[in-house]
Amino acid sequence: MVVSIIINHRLGEWIASAKPGSKQAKTLLVVGIILDLLIIGYYKYANFFLASINSVLQTNFYTPEVILPPGISFYTFTQMAYLVDAYRGETKDNNYDLITYTLFISFFPQLIAGPILRHDELIPQFRQLRKFILSHKNIALGITIFSLGLAKKVLIADSLSPWVASVFENANKVGFIESWVGALSYTFQLYFDFSGYSDMAIGLGLLFNIHIPINFNSPYKAISIIDFWRRWHITLSNFLRDYLYIPLGGSRKGQLRRYVNLMATMLLGGLWHGAGWTFVAWGGLHGLYLCINHGWRKLSITLPKTVGWAITFLAVVISWVLFRAHGFQDGINILQAMIGMKGIVIPGRADGRFAAITELGIQLKDWGSFAYLPPNPRQSFMVLAGLLLSVVLLPNTHQIVEKMKPNWWWAIGIGGLMGYCLLSLNRVSEFLYFQF
Repeated sequence: MVVSIIINHRLGEWIASAKPGSKQAKTLLVVGIILDLLIIGYYKYANFFLASINSVLQTNFYTPEVILPPGISFYTFTQMAYLVDAYRGETKDNNYDLITYTLFISFFPQLIAGPILRHDELIPQFRQLRKFILSHKNIALGITIFSLGLAKKVLIADSLSPWVASVFENANKVGFIESWVGALSYTFQLYFDFSGYSDMAIGLGLLFNIHIPINFNSPYKAISIIDFWRRWHITLSNFLRDYLYIPLGGSRKGQLRRYVNLMATMLLGGLWHGAGWTFVAWGGLHGLYLCINHGWRKLSITLPKTVGWAITFLAVVISWVLFRAHGFQDGINILQAMIGMKGIVIPGRADGRFAAITELGIQLKDWGSFAYLPPNPRQSFMVLAGLLLSVVLLPNTHQIVEKMKPNWWWAIGIGGLMGYCLLSLNRVSEFLYFQF
């Protein structure tokens, strides 16, 4: 990280001092981006590409064990964005010294899990003297947001983790009910895990009077895929839009080019999340969703919001299955089970009264036959139903904080929540987003 920071800072200075749009500036930008891609390519993608080559060409290239540095995707892409901004002339008058730039890249609250920050969002705050004055209001807000984020991570996401693992580790054995429990559990686990991390980063930033942008805005309330990507991992969506989709041409060169650019952007966005073809497929699936969504808009046909929400949510759940699966075959097995291709087994009494149902391929068994569900399946259904209602109907963290009034009731509530979360830190906590 230190080497990457020093190189990018120096290149950014050289690019900013060159004439905007000149050959020299363009050459320096290309060199900087290539160096950044080589660094992240070695640590994150070298083994993936070598394994893919060995699989396709039947070769036997050695794949060394590479330890992934924490946060490499976030600080590498942040610095690539900085170089592009320097090339556009947006850093010319700012004169970022090495200490300030290093603080920008290594600011610890968001270093390993985001949100992805731009230089003009963070560095100007470092230079404001008011940021060095103790703010009781920001401390109260920061502790509140941090506590809510920690609760989402520890109490919800970590509790769902065993349910997810039991299904996805046995992808070829699960049935209809189990596959849906696994898919929905991961849908909520990933959201509460990553949005919890983002909330904790925002809360930690406020303790230092630093405002970090919101990264999630109730994405499961989205009524279209376009709406979903305006709410999910907002800083990554903005990054992909500003530094990939628009430079590729965006929608300025006709509808066909727009669809090509959308697919290219989402495929690369999928690869950014992880070195695996399942991530690329997940990105391609969302690219296809976006193309369909934009095409549908041109038809000027308006669906009821509930229908739009249901289609969007189901499409997102299906894509998360590929995102979580260990490989294509595991993902396909779970998706097949979800649509009933492996038969439908539901809890009930499989006696003569249900013969007609059984003939249709629907079997009824008692709860004990569902080997890969939690010990109390009824409870798991109630929990998942409750989580679904909460993400659709309840306010998100930032909407809750907007209603906050600093009084004893809030202090007792947040203090009690924080205390309970700390007492719950007695088990292994899966750092879910680290692998991405």
